[in-house]
Amino acid sequence: MPTDETVVETAAEAAEGVIFARYKQSEVTDFDVTVTFEEGILEVDVYVNAPDDADADAEDVADEAARTARDAVDELFADDADADADADADTAESDSAGHQTESGDTDAA
Repeated sequence: MPTDETVVETAAEAAEGVIFARYKQSEVTDFDVTVTFEEGILEVDVYVNAPDDADADAEDVADEAARTARDAVDELFADDADADADADADTAESDSAGHQTESGDTDAA
């Protein structure tokens, strides 16, 4: 399971990635990405202040950044669950492999 710190960093990086994919850094007057993850609950708030004449609407970009942050965290947990499932499958395979007895006979577990 990812640590709370990893969850927060993943969400924040994803949100910032969206902001700077939509705007040149010089266009952004101010932005704030606030991420909390407590007791399994993720909260993402994004604020973007960009010029009115920018190509992308700041509110739309902030909404997209927050959604992308949540999606990144969902993917983080899905990847972790897949890794756990793979580890469990590897353990099950090794547990079901034949074991050799002292006489040299194979004893399937």
